[in-house]
Amino acid sequence: QVQLVESGGGLVQAGGSLRLSCAASGRTSSSYIMGWFHQAPGKEREFVAAISKSGGSTYYAASVKGRFTISRDNAKNMVYLQMNSLKPEDTAVYLCGARSGSNWRTNPFDYDYWGQGTQVTVSS
Repeated sequence: QVQLVESGGGLVQAGGSLRLSCAASGRTSSSYIMGWFHQAPGKEREFVAAISKSGGSTYYAASVKGRFTISRDNAKNMVYLQMNSLKPEDTAVYLCGARSGSNWRTNPFDYDYWGQGTQVTVSS
């Protein structure tokens, strides 16, 4: 089992940047594929990015590719999401998820553990 805590959200103007962090405790995070999702009010949780257990492979939603970068530091049990060129439509709660399986998945139901999320608001 792993516990996840997100941080780094806030209010930023369009075109700005934020760096989100996800701290993992309990079972080592290197046992999991890690993903970032976002959820806007009244909408379903949507995939943003994922990173392999070693950190050697990454996968992005088309809407963020080229603007966001996911990374991890297994020695520190941390996962990051660098968000650049932010747009108002990026406004949402951002959640970190851990998946114990071996294959890429973008469906939130395929992730086993979740943090509480951190709010990102992008003003126009």
